[in-house]
Amino acid sequence: MSKTASESPKPARRGKKAESAAAPVAADAAPTAPKPLFTADIAARWRDLDAFNHVNNSNYLTYLEEARLQWLSHVPGPWFDEHSMPVMAAVQLNYRRPIEWPAQLHVQLYCERIGNSSMTIAHRLVDAADADTLYCDGHVVMVWMDPATGKPVVLPAAIRDAVG
Repeated sequence: MSKTASESPKPARRGKKAESAAAPVAADAAPTAPKPLFTADIAARWRDLDAFNHVNNSNYLTYLEEARLQWLSHVPGPWFDEHSMPVMAAVQLNYRRPIEWPAQLHVQLYCERIGNSSMTIAHRLVDAADADTLYCDGHVVMVWMDPATGKPVVLPAAIRDAVG
């Protein structure tokens, strides 16, 4: 008896979806990338560089913050007031390659998830001239809260409308 025949079968991995028995996708059908919610144009600044002559990792977060603020400034209707303001609750950032100066960047934002009081915004930071040059990706979780109580509040209608 071979070694493989005597081993017990491996259990299914948790969190992995079982393959469906649906009809296979045609080989020529390319997956379509979702359309960004917003794309911000940002230039890397000389002051963003570190001792290794590339953009310091902390500046990636500043670029993402700037892109979110640009997007929010384009949202029609009130998205904050004295009882409802967004705060960043979590961030996940995958550094894919260093950004060298000079660089023109596109920060692409996508709606990954909408909750009762929060929104997960996926992001991709790419080269403005070549969107295949990916510098980082990941997501942030924004929670709308009452600044007086620190408790979550219902996501503003303007935000829900803006993401469709």
